[in-house]
Order: sequence, then C-alpha cells, then structure tokens
Amino acid sequence: MIQLQKPQWAYFGGEIRPWEEAVLHISTEAVNRGLNVFEGLKGYWQHDGSRFGIVAMPSHFTRLQRSARLLYIPFDMPYEKFESACHELVRRLYTKDRDMWIRATLFVVEGHWGEGTVSDLFLTAYHQEKKRPPAIDIGISTWQRANDVTLPPTIKTSTNYQVARLARIEGRSRGFSEMILLNQWGRVAEATGSCVLMVRKGQVITSPISEGRLDSITVQIVVHICRALGIEFTERPIDRTEIYVADELCLAGTLAELVPVRRVDEFVLPSETPTLDAVADRFWQVVRGSQPLDGIDLSMVEP
Repeated sequence: MIQLQKPQWAYFGGEIRPWEEAVLHISTEAVNRGLNVFEGLKGYWQHDGSRFGIVAMPSHFTRLQRSARLLYIPFDMPYEKFESACHELVRRLYTKDRDMWIRATLFVVEGHWGEGTVSDLFLTAYHQEKKRPPAIDIGISTWQRANDVTLPPTIKTSTNYQVARLARIEGRSRGFSEMILLNQWGRVAEATGSCVLMVRKGQVITSPISEGRLDSITVQIVVHICRALGIEFTERPIDRTEIYVADELCLAGTLAELVPVRRVDEFVLPSETPTLDAVADRFWQVVRGSQPLDGIDLSMVEP
C-alpha cells in the first residue's frame, strides 16, 4: 500500500498554514460535486545543487485559468502571486536530497449550482526521489475516456479522473501499474495520468487533443526537444494495434516524467529504445538546468 505524505505546511486562504488546517466543509460543491480544477507542477534541484527550478510554471498557470473558465469557476489571482505562493511553500518544505511535486487545486468553497461561486486556491507539495522512472508494463483498459460533450478532457478537473481510478483498479487486478484509455472510436486517448508517446520508424507520435488526451505541457516540452535533436514529431490518431507493434513506447506527464514501457498487455516491446533514450537524456538535462533549451521555462526558487 502507498504511504501518503503529510507535509507540515500547505497554502490556502491566501497564506501558508499548517497542513492539518487545510479542510473543506462537507456542504461545499468541492465536496458534494467534486468541483475543482488543478495542476501538478514539478520542481527539480539544478545540476549544481545551488537552486531549485519549477518547470513551465507560466504554462501550468495558464492551463489552470483555462480549466477554471470552462467550469465557470472564478479565479482572478495574478500570476505573480501564484508564483510567489508556490515558491514560499517549496522553501518551507524542500530538502536537498529530493525533488518536489506541487499540486495546485482550485476548490469551489461557496455557491450552489453555479450561483454565487467562490473559489480558493490550495497548494500542497510532496517530495519525490531524484531518479529516472523505471520501465513498466501496462495494459489497455476496458474503460473509455469521456468525449468533449460529456466531460471535456481539456478541463483538468478531478472528476475527469474518475475513469482513471477505475482503470487503475482494473490494471492492478491484471498486474499492471498503469493503463491506456481508449476513446469512443477505439483509438488511443491517453494513459490514466499521462500521455502516450509512440515511436515508429524513428518518428515520435502522439494522439491529438481531439482524440481525448490532455493538452499536455510535458508533450509540449518533448516537441521542443525533438525539434532541437532533429527528431520528427507528429500528432495523429493511434489505433490500439499500433501500440502493440510500436518500435518504442513511453508515457509522458509532469508527475510521470518520461516512463519507458516494456510491455503492453501480452505484447513485449523492443528492449532497445534509441529515440526515446535521446529525448529522455535531453529532458533531464533541461529540467536540471545543465543544458537550457529555448521555449522551456524554469521558475527559480531563491533560498
């Protein structure tokens, strides 16, 4: 069983407060209807150990604003205040031996059925090991990603992850830690908490947003990396059977980072992954600050 972290501090109500005080009343729409939008941001110690950088913070803030707008949740916090709050929380919690994942959740704390809606931003942060994720075995779920007129995948809300929870439970019963969700047409949407990157004939391929995947910031980073390395990158629909015969496969997301995939269902994939290895090597150089890349922002948390 996973041991959940309980950090000493959280941010809510506009200030840093003790973790135990971060509570919501049972009558709020955040509790009754799961009404929230969120972002996960990853922070890395830089290669020389002198500074701590949070990756693509402006992009995460913009996506949080967009999700809030689509769910009619008011959110008028300026970017500078958001950045300052993230930095302050990280400074309270970070340790030199571990990276961090910051969850920014905008909860609806007042209102009823869209009337009188009031929101509050909660920030929590958790420690992460400073190492690359190991290769994993995954399956393809019987559960499907919702479409744009049911529950739009472009909205990063916890209610969109109910199907992911079901798929994870299904996966554990089959011996898999992660699962791929198909869309209504039986094509690849994304995994439960990350996007799918497939390599065929040296080309990196992912499903377009219209197929039901999140507008992934990590995928955007991979696009920049592929461009710098001269690797062709394309977005197009991916059939289920293509995953089984992929030359290389990985999952990409802020929390997942770049996770190599060894097997999908009963199909074992090639052990050599030169294209994705090159992308991953550059990814780690960029987030650690040893080799900056245009278009990829690091928000530095000063001591």
